[in-house]
Amino acid sequence: MLFGRKAGFLFLGILALSALLCSRCQCQAALLLEEPYGFFGALNPTGHNALYFSRICAETPLKLRPCEPGELGVVIARYSGIKGYDWIAIPLIPYLYAVETSDQVPDHVDSREVKLFRDRYHEAHLRTFENVSPGNFFHGGWTQLLGSSYERRIYVFRFDTTPEQDYALIARLNSGPNHSHFNLFYNNCADFARKVLNIYFPNTFGRSVFPDAGMSTPKQLSYKLERYTHNHPDAHLQTFVIPQVPGFRRMSHANKSIAGSLATTGYLFPILLLNPYLAGGIFVDYLAQGRFRLALRDPAVLTPGTLSSLTGDTAPGENPASAGMQAPSAVVSEPAEAETSQSAQSSLEGIRITNE
Repeated sequence: MLFGRKAGFLFLGILALSALLCSRCQCQAALLLEEPYGFFGALNPTGHNALYFSRICAETPLKLRPCEPGELGVVIARYSGIKGYDWIAIPLIPYLYAVETSDQVPDHVDSREVKLFRDRYHEAHLRTFENVSPGNFFHGGWTQLLGSSYERRIYVFRFDTTPEQDYALIARLNSGPNHSHFNLFYNNCADFARKVLNIYFPNTFGRSVFPDAGMSTPKQLSYKLERYTHNHPDAHLQTFVIPQVPGFRRMSHANKSIAGSLATTGYLFPILLLNPYLAGGIFVDYLAQGRFRLALRDPAVLTPGTLSSLTGDTAPGENPASAGMQAPSAVVSEPAEAETSQSAQSSLEGIRITNE
């Protein structure tokens, strides 16, 4: 009887200790601010938003589940013209580099290699999108889902979440209709990210009249997340940058607001001819509101070998754990070096200038 009572107290003690330790561990999510690139990026220099979740994984690109131990999480985003779906989920490593494991990521890549990587992963894992165009000069198609780091530089704004919040998001996205009503002005990628962030931080993120003409833009959303977490330090915001892998495309350029896009490109001249007062108002809006800066001074650089800084658990006072298996079969190698590569450093030159 005495032995049984002691065993019961021991069990309760272990349970209490486990609960205490779990309460100190945090899940992570991150808003990805992706720079504009190419011809469309010149026409619309606002860029792209996506969301990364370290404890949500993809059973399929259209169905989510909690991650199993060692998995690295998923990137979820809204795209235009991919078989009518509103959101699509891709594992982290394939999303960034279109390969299965981080040790397969090249330091320099050409167009032939990028096409090979994308076709190989598409054939193995994206049969759902067999009838979707891979894209062309004007539109990305399913290639938008893979190898984003070959196209552009990506800024990462990581914040803490709870398991309950992540499970609620899984249930909500899995049970809701995944049918796209994409609209560049009122239902774009930033609108999707804004609505998801409002699930985690209710009634926090809205559209901005100035400097974005009532639209949601990637830079404005990132700025509002920074402002919110500045006043709520318990979110533990961390910023990183994932450099563009050189060789495939010219370096991407800075994200702009709507006013900034109009005031610093050729769009302002026809507006000036049609309505000088409107053109003047846009330029004043750009000067007053559209040049806001993001807090991106010396962000930590994430290379394929050091992604554990993004994917790992962060209990207070602890370093992120090393990463393991990525579903499906995408693995981050052990962090090999604390130093970043020369190409990564060069890609960070001018951050203070380009993110005005």
